[in-house]
Amino acid sequence: MRLIKKKTLHEEIVNNLRDMIMTGELEEGDKIKENELCTSMGISKTPLREALRVLSAEKLIKLVPNRGSYVCKPTLKEIKEMFDVMSVLEGVCARTAAEKMRDSDFARLEKLHEKLEENFQRRDQKNYIKFNNLYHTFLQELAGNQTLNQIIHGLRQKILLYRFKSLNLPGRFEKSIQEHRELLKTFQERDPEKAEMLIKTHLKNQSYAVEKLSQTSGEGQKDIGRDKAISNNR
Repeated sequence: MRLIKKKTLHEEIVNNLRDMIMTGELEEGDKIKENELCTSMGISKTPLREALRVLSAEKLIKLVPNRGSYVCKPTLKEIKEMFDVMSVLEGVCARTAAEKMRDSDFARLEKLHEKLEENFQRRDQKNYIKFNNLYHTFLQELAGNQTLNQIIHGLRQKILLYRFKSLNLPGRFEKSIQEHRELLKTFQERDPEKAEMLIKTHLKNQSYAVEKLSQTSGEGQKDIGRDKAISNNR
């Protein structure tokens, strides 16, 4: 864990904790050990607790009064809903980006795609997701819709963890890069309708991978059981 620069204190703490959850260093149910984190990051408890509130809003951390903070996650149903909404929003971004894309924009997209290819070849899932996020964020920026930006920003951070986890499904990493290759060709052709369709499919495939992994680990059955219990108690 690296020491954090004061000028990016809040963002860096949030990003560090997200990475720890994403990579499994912090797992579901783990209590946040504030003293240890403050020592390892070289920070005080005040900015750490501010960061925990941000992650609580993203449903990655649960704040329990008088007990502390714990790592949690949305139910499988909630995760699927997030991906469903994100697929629609990113579809709009992709369509608009394809309509507005200039040669210089496509050149930047190509460079981001090259980073995806490099990290795929290295089987580096963490950096692959990092550049995948930059890729999708660039399309969002290129769309130039400020209202859409405000709506999509928070949701993008929420599903980042699950985009990372989706790559653990056997064969999903290979399918993900192939989907990006098809996307790049579509943006080169400036085809708005196909770009929107491919992005939606890309997000739905990620959601499906998370669902399959949850079923394999038994988490999906827990969610189903909980949903039934809630329904029966209504």
